[in-house]
Amino acid sequence: MNALGAHAAWLHPRLAAQVIRARRDGRAEIALRVGGLADPRQVLRLDERLHALPGVTRVAVDARAQRARVVWDPERLALPQLLDAFAAVGCAVRPLRREQVEDARSGEATDALKRLLVAGMCAMQVMTYAFVMYIGVVDFVDFTTRGLFRWLSLLTTAPVVAYSAQPFLVGAWRELRACRPGVALTVALAVLLTFGASTWDTVRSHGEVYFDSVAMFVFLLLAARHVELCARHASGALGEAARDATPLLAERRRADGSLETVPALELLPGDRVRVAEGGTVPADGVLESVEAELDEALLSGESRPCRRRRGDRLVAGSVVLGVAAELRVEHSGEHTAAARLGRLAGRARLARASDRSGDREATRFVLRVLALTASTALAWLWLDPARAFDAALAVLVVACPCAFALTRPAALTRALAVLAGHGVLVAEPGALDALARVDYALFDKTGTLTVPRLDPEAVEPLREGLGADAALRLAAALARESTHPLAAALAAAWSGETPPVHAPRIAAGAGICGDVGGQALRLGHPDFALAACNGAVPASVAATLLLADGRGPVAAFHLDEAPRAEAGATLRALRDDGVDTVLASGDTHARVAATAHALGITHWVGRRSPQDKLALLQAARAQGHLTLAVGDGSNDAPALAGADVSAALATGTDLAQAHADLLLTRGLDGLWQARAVARRFARVVAQGRRWSLGYNLLAIPLAAAGLVPPWLAAIGMSASSLAVVLNALRVGRPGGAPALRA
Repeated sequence: MNALGAHAAWLHPRLAAQVIRARRDGRAEIALRVGGLADPRQVLRLDERLHALPGVTRVAVDARAQRARVVWDPERLALPQLLDAFAAVGCAVRPLRREQVEDARSGEATDALKRLLVAGMCAMQVMTYAFVMYIGVVDFVDFTTRGLFRWLSLLTTAPVVAYSAQPFLVGAWRELRACRPGVALTVALAVLLTFGASTWDTVRSHGEVYFDSVAMFVFLLLAARHVELCARHASGALGEAARDATPLLAERRRADGSLETVPALELLPGDRVRVAEGGTVPADGVLESVEAELDEALLSGESRPCRRRRGDRLVAGSVVLGVAAELRVEHSGEHTAAARLGRLAGRARLARASDRSGDREATRFVLRVLALTASTALAWLWLDPARAFDAALAVLVVACPCAFALTRPAALTRALAVLAGHGVLVAEPGALDALARVDYALFDKTGTLTVPRLDPEAVEPLREGLGADAALRLAAALARESTHPLAAALAAAWSGETPPVHAPRIAAGAGICGDVGGQALRLGHPDFALAACNGAVPASVAATLLLADGRGPVAAFHLDEAPRAEAGATLRALRDDGVDTVLASGDTHARVAATAHALGITHWVGRRSPQDKLALLQAARAQGHLTLAVGDGSNDAPALAGADVSAALATGTDLAQAHADLLLTRGLDGLWQARAVARRFARVVAQGRRWSLGYNLLAIPLAAAGLVPPWLAAIGMSASSLAVVLNALRVGRPGGAPALRA
């Protein structure tokens, strides 16, 4: 595919609609992934080239992120011409989906940064005015000059209250409407009361003003929130990388063998697609070429190339490193593994945003602070009314539970960012609390701890006149309708064509049935396969999978399996950490026993249904254990949903992933990493809350006694909040997640 052909394809209206955002001013905007920007001179040449194009009004190039945003007039410049300009200066370019242009995170970060900058600039200026008044430089001038400095402080602080502090004011209003007092309410009260009192004293030219305290208080709190925001945004990187990596164009082979460039979302199951050398796989599918070398770091995190052979499955987002490869499409668009990963990342962010853990404690804390503030004011009104307001204000500010409330979200956002780097997506934030205390782990066998294999020589025809190849061809047709590891291993053993399957139906944990070439077949465990004919498996056959029709057995398939490379080390690490590991599988007792022995598992059971696995977990919970379930198949969904915390492999089924709290995109290695990070997270949260308690026990009595002016209280509380956020950055640092022993 040459550059011109690739760019001309962007004239396709449906394809262009995925990447172009129409602006209110009639212009168009696009986000692009750009390569070859390591040289600053290249960036300059690109910028000059783009600005020379007709209709281009804005260009923003981020060389570090390898991204560019362009705003132009679509009536004067077509998208292919814009992309040609990148190619003309030697930059590989690929448009990103429209959501990247409308990135809500980018707007959130920009808004937060603007508020922080306004608060910072105003705080510096107000501190200058305050410094002049505090050192008494103007003590020897008339009151008019002194009043001028107060009015200048008022005018400079007003933007801080009206603009920079707006998130706290809006948050306070929401808390009042929900009848749930929180951190925003105490911050808003402290800011408004201090600013209001200072304004009144400025107007009447009498009393102390604390405009510097207001500006500095808001600035330091916004700085703490900005650190938290950066960590939270970093935690979504894995899902976005998956979304970014999937191309929007594909080369589809026509019936006559020629190639056509089409939008990747138009690919249908069964389409043949060619991926050029260095190209990105546009859809999930089965390799049709003899072999291919790919970079699958998107899902596995493994930087070394992987060699795939005919019949192996390829995932969208993988990069072809060797010669061009061809594949047969199975899933495209929003149904690919990369798209699921992106959705799970989004689901994790939404769940994190709605995480209410600790809200009750914060609400109780706020109510106590408000009661203590009122008590301080009443006490000073009786002792010395002139000092009542300042003392109450100092208590309100110094006891503001920002440090208490920021501890968990700051540590959580850092933990999730670290786990994303280890290939672990957390869909339910509360899972980290449970994972840190888990002492019972139930593992599935096939596909979770082991990888199944089928040797073509291990196919046993049971029907006279039927050869091994013919039996494998029929079974592979059914197997390709399922993502179960056993089905995947059987499908991979057949590299040729398979007949179409009509009305396929999957029974979780049992098998699959359907009409293959006019013949009703059932593939799965022997009991399931023979259910339609009430037959029995010949005594001489001990098959892993059985293919049967209405007359009885058709063929037996003897699959073997081997433990995953990382399974032994992961289980050993969990046992050393006090977690009781249990293996429960629907497979035969003999096969389960062999796997348990190979992995050092002493507690195991075989021939267990999904309901039996759930019963095991419920029994463990009844004994006081905190349970973890790990699986990958649809039959594991009940156990995953019933455990205190659950984990599914990224190679598992959609149903398993939907019920899992953690998604392991790089195999079982991520499970121990998640456990170690969860324990560090729990320690940091406990440290932050102990610090907050100690700080308040020390500072509140001093403030109530009138020994802490409001400006000093603002410094102390803001610095305390910032310290909590910085402490949260220790989650996941070296020493927090030990490496596994081989």
